Amino acid sequence: MLMIEVKNVTKRYGKFLANDSLLFTVRPGEISILAGPNGAGKSTIIKSIAGLLRFQGEILICGKKNKSLEAKRNLGYIPELPALYDMLTIWEHMEFIARAYSLENWKERAEELFERFELDDKKNKLGNELSKGMQQKVSICCGLLPAPRVLLFDEPLVGLDPHAIKELKTMLVEYKKEGRSILLSTHMLDSVAEFWDSANIMMNGKIAASRSRVEIEGTGEDLEKLFFDITESGRTNKGRVSE
Repeated sequence: MLMIEVKNVTKRYGKFLANDSLLFTVRPGEISILAGPNGAGKSTIIKSIAGLLRFQGEILICGKKNKSLEAKRNLGYIPELPALYDMLTIWEHMEFIARAYSLENWKERAEELFERFELDDKKNKLGNELSKGMQQKVSICCGLLPAPRVLLFDEPLVGLDPHAIKELKTMLVEYKKEGRSILLSTHMLDSVAEFWDSANIMMNGKIAASRSRVEIEGTGEDLEKLFFDITESGRTNKGRVSE
């Protein structure tokens, strides 16, 4: 079964075409990246998959429509900008997620996540007392607590300290080995170079190129060169765009 299926998804903001008939899939145990400059449409499709936006087309999570309860149980979403509750402690954030997902025996997993992201001594800190980097780590922990089969990350490494970046990369590889699927958007290919399995390069709301690691290794093609060829050409032809 495919874990994510995006079928001819189009999203408009008024007259602006943010996503134009996007079509791609993510298989079990695959780390797939959406690469492209700011304004390419990456965040729009990530939010559409997460069920936060209306769109034309179809999106399936583990074979179920993405806005169905069955799909949402299998989905974890970590946005680019963390949005914590100001007056909840970070431990209360974990309890909130546990109750929302009806999780049992969640505290040990929450403790492990806090330890790995060096948050275990900050359980009683309020959301509005944390730096943006700390808030991002809490947001990641909230997304990972239910151990979803499918994970969506929107620019997850931005704002993280070096230890957190290393730890998150390690965890992504662990989840991949467990058969979970990860879709990750980024405008910095070098930050994910060591672990991606498939890549879709986006420009001006479209997928301009798709490659697998096997294809790249077989042909000797340089993915980063392809990325810059597409994005620089697209900017010249299209001009400034907005995500």
